[in-house]
Amino acid sequence: MPRFSVIVTAYKVQAYLQDCLESVRTQTCDDLELIVVDDGSPDACGEIIDACAARDPRLTPVRLTAHAGAGPARNAGLARATADYVIFLDGRDTLVPGALQALSDRLKETDSPDVLVHDHAVAHPSDGTVRTPCVATLTEEVAPDALPFLLTATDKAYRREFVESAGLTFPPGRFSDVAWTYPALMTAASIVTLGQVCAVERPLPLPAPPSAHLDVFAPYDRVFAFLTGRPEEARWRPVVHRRMLDHLALLAATARPRAAFFRRARAHHRRYRTPGTLVGHPLLRHGAHRTYAVLRAARALRARARRTTTAVRRAVRAVALRLHYAVQRRLPLRADRAAFATYGPGGDPAAIERKVRELAPGIRTSWLTDPDSFAYWTALARSAYLTSDTLFDPRLVERPGQTLLQTHRGTPLGSVGLDLADRPAVPMDLPRLLKDAARWDYTLSANRHATLTHEKAYPSPATTLEYGHPRHDTLHAPADVPGLRESLGIPEGFTTVLYAPAHRDHHRVQTPSLDLERLARSLGPRYVVLTRVAPAAPHPRIMDVSEHPSAEVLCLVSDALITDYAPLMFDYAHLDRPIVLHHADRQVFEAVRGTSVDLSAFPPGAVARTEDELIDIFTTDHWRGSRSAQLRTAFRARFCPYADAGAAERVVRRVFLT
Repeated sequence: MPRFSVIVTAYKVQAYLQDCLESVRTQTCDDLELIVVDDGSPDACGEIIDACAARDPRLTPVRLTAHAGAGPARNAGLARATADYVIFLDGRDTLVPGALQALSDRLKETDSPDVLVHDHAVAHPSDGTVRTPCVATLTEEVAPDALPFLLTATDKAYRREFVESAGLTFPPGRFSDVAWTYPALMTAASIVTLGQVCAVERPLPLPAPPSAHLDVFAPYDRVFAFLTGRPEEARWRPVVHRRMLDHLALLAATARPRAAFFRRARAHHRRYRTPGTLVGHPLLRHGAHRTYAVLRAARALRARARRTTTAVRRAVRAVALRLHYAVQRRLPLRADRAAFATYGPGGDPAAIERKVRELAPGIRTSWLTDPDSFAYWTALARSAYLTSDTLFDPRLVERPGQTLLQTHRGTPLGSVGLDLADRPAVPMDLPRLLKDAARWDYTLSANRHATLTHEKAYPSPATTLEYGHPRHDTLHAPADVPGLRESLGIPEGFTTVLYAPAHRDHHRVQTPSLDLERLARSLGPRYVVLTRVAPAAPHPRIMDVSEHPSAEVLCLVSDALITDYAPLMFDYAHLDRPIVLHHADRQVFEAVRGTSVDLSAFPPGAVARTEDELIDIFTTDHWRGSRSAQLRTAFRARFCPYADAGAAERVVRRVFLT
């Protein structure tokens, strides 16, 4: 008997069905049967199912002679299920990698509960993927509060014997999940949760019939009929009644025809209410659809008035800020003031600011963080020194005596500045860039390659300071590496690999180009993978450090770096630790972004062109072999001429103390 029966319903989802089925077939836990129900789909769903069944004997196709809807289609799949647990998916949905293994592990930990509720994500066509978390561990006492959040059937695994003994089935029509989920949660003897995304839903914004929302009432009739037939579950009646009104209130704004919807809502409230219980939504309870429409229009007018008031306030404040800046520019510069700005946390400006406070305590420093504040414009107008690793505020008017230092954000590997003019996939404001570069007094560089690239990409009269990057000072200064590793939760004695791919300008969502779970499994139980791109699924030896504020700390705690085209490799080379390149999409990256360094001629270590080659480099220890060390030494000699902790001091003495 398999562990899981995954039931997939398919109707007009030919563009998504292949991905759905592959997400199930490629699960690491293969103790499953895949039951795919062709719900009379008029497109190529049937052909896709047949082709997949020919490749995988675990797939059982079920065909309905006519379109019956999601509920009857799921019932048809349920009749064929033989596994311990049942999972439902729509043909547009997918399981995340490792989902079934995570579910199986959780079921073992919790002694085979009747229902396991897991997190899921919703991939909206326009808003991206949004995680929908499940509630904390459900017990009999807290389950009523959880009911309104758990009305979908696809974020749960159900013990099949429990489903059969409870007589659970899906009704026809819309909102069939309501009539399934309430009875399942109310009658389950044990319910546990898994705080991990296991499935991704992909709803389609298709137009619904005008009276579609009226279909919600029939499933609630079925739920209350279920309660009537089970007197022992009477305690649930007021809970379901209250949650029904909450659900109806959510639908009321778009329900059509509104009058009929409110009449049905009033009838359902009166039919199923429990005397003595308190419920909200008085307009629904009384069927006052006209009052509801008036109040909703009034709320819309109030919201519009608030937006107008807010816009006026912002306009007035913007005028006040411009006047304030104009006044401040007419006051004398403050030679003892330095202001700093940065694209992200830390970086070269932060390292320079710390060194300024150490070597020039008479200079007061500040950070340019809030353009909507008067302090921001005061600092911009009166500070003698302005330092940034990104473009300065376009409204800045440079004053005589002000010194502008552009630190950039590291040694360039991909094309930057004017070199991006013919690469439309990478957004760039060329006029602003030229205007900004024309007023720089100093630019910072780490090596001759960066100097030549920046002078070509950012035409500027600035003096180039080829001093190294101040943020690299921490890589050469004494550091409590064991303490840093412990703060990140890295077990003592484990080898740590940092995975940091380059940003893909042509991708809306950044995802790993590697199967990180496979990598962790291949490396062995004494390895930890730190990833700068959020992994597809949690793993005990994969740590998501995509939000960590300090790249330098991550470099210090790791034993090796895996990257492709990320400039972080130039930073990491200062540590003289192994670097492995994964160039699976070299042609695509070079076509979209372009590169200023030929890594095939000057690699910092071993180069893999496929995932298999990458794993082989690690399993054979080639990643830290003599050849890799030779390549790294040559790379460091070319790109790390200032391998010391003195870059910040050199900058401060040249710019702030001369």
